[in-house]
Order: sequence, then structure tokens, then C-alpha cells
Amino acid sequence: MSTVLTATAPASSPAAAPGAVSLAGVERTFAGANGAVPVLRGVDLTIDPGEIVAVVGPSGCGKSTLLRLLAGLDTPTAGSVTVDGTPLRDTDERTAVAFQEPRLLPWRSIAENVELGMPRGTARAATRARVAELLDLVGLTSAATRRPSEVSGGMAQRASLARALARGPEVLLLDEPFGALDALTRLRMQDLLLDIHSAEPTTVVLVTHDVEEALYLADRVLQLRAIDAGSRESSIARVIEVPGIRPRDRADRGFTDLRAELLDGLGVDTHRSTPQETR
Repeated sequence: MSTVLTATAPASSPAAAPGAVSLAGVERTFAGANGAVPVLRGVDLTIDPGEIVAVVGPSGCGKSTLLRLLAGLDTPTAGSVTVDGTPLRDTDERTAVAFQEPRLLPWRSIAENVELGMPRGTARAATRARVAELLDLVGLTSAATRRPSEVSGGMAQRASLARALARGPEVLLLDEPFGALDALTRLRMQDLLLDIHSAEPTTVVLVTHDVEEALYLADRVLQLRAIDAGSRESSIARVIEVPGIRPRDRADRGFTDLRAELLDGLGVDTHRSTPQETR
């Protein structure tokens, strides 16, 4: 029997209102052994409160760098990154990040790992109540006392999402959170993310290599690409508005053109036919 993941709204939640995100003239350059290494240049972007935005692009184009800037884990070389008009601070509590690897502490239980995401100074009773709500939200109540080694990859990733939500972020940042999961679990996790977004609305920025995932989840898809041929600097080359109300039909043929457009921008020839075998 297949497992259906369904999130239900917590009875009480400290979640903040979704935040508005703005990047203006953002550049990021790193110091390298042979001089400066430019990664991002001229990034201008506004994300509305509660919007889900997916970021796609080839490896090394700066997707994870962009996410770190949005998390306050890195500082732009030029330009500004703000949430609700206020610059991000180091490890800004208005944002939370979930990575491709769950990064759970192996010696702590699932519940204790989720508790690590709670804001400092939260009363013990409030912490217990909030952790219980989040475990219920992601369907892990029965696994609360298990260690990470005792649960599946999908369950560990759900715990990672719950931990990220624990602080009640205005902006939830996801760095290929389902990339390491098997295909079926990945589809279920995509649906769970939409359920979570409905139960606890927040602004979501999702980095993914999966074009279908981007079109299924996002309101808009941003494509990062090198500014010039041979350049190491990337910027937003294309913004695609995804029509329809979530949850969308994965089999909707209306997404065929959007999928082809995204893949074309990623350098994939969608019109290429398989060569016939030479006899």
C-alpha cells in the first residue's frame, strides 16, 4: 500500500507572515588563486509574499550562491538583498534553509532534531507544543523518538523541513531538497511541500535541476545562465510565469511548451531524434 503524505494546519503556530524579497543590482565575486572569480552579476528580482519561486540553471551558474545570499549566510559584493525592505543579517531569523541532505544530528531523535530549529529563548512548554505540531504537519508523529538512522530518506527529509519551519520563517529556502530521493518519494514530497505551504504560508525559493518539479511547484521559474559565452558570471536570463492554480495536473499537456522552453535555455535539444541504427 502506498503512503500518502498530507499536511494539516497546526492548532497554533508562531509562523510569521510571508516576507517580500528584493534583490537589487546584486553581484557576488569570490577571491581565487588567480584573482577574482565572478559568479553573479546584475541580479534584480522581486518576490511577492507567499510566492513560490523555482531557480533552475546549469551546474556552477550560482544557484546555491544566490540561495546563500537570500539566507543571509553570504554578503553580496555589490547591490542589496532585503526582506520586507530591511537588509538581511548574518543567519537572519526571518529565513530558514533546508538542504539536499537532511543534515540531522545522528545522536538526537527526530523530535530533538526538529527542536534545534526553534528560536532561542522559546519556553520549554511552547517548544514541545510547536515540535509536536510540526511532526504532525509532516506526518512524523509516530517517528518522534527514532534516530535518523532508523528512518527512511524521505522521513529524514520531512524532519529537515519541519526543523526549517520551526522558527516560523518569513522566507523558506530549499536547496534541491528532494534531489537525493527516489522518484516516487520525490513526487510525494513535492505534494507535501504544497500541503505545508497551504497550512503555513511562507515565501518559498526552491533551487532545483528538475524542470518538471519547477513547473509543478512554482508560480514563477527563474533561469540563471552565463551572461556571455565563456563567461563565468551568471544572471537571470529568463523568467517564466507558470499558469494555473496549485496543485497542478502533472499530466497537463499545457506545460509541454514551457518545459521545452526551459530545457532549451538549459542547452537541451528537445527536438533531437534518436539516430536510427545503421545496418
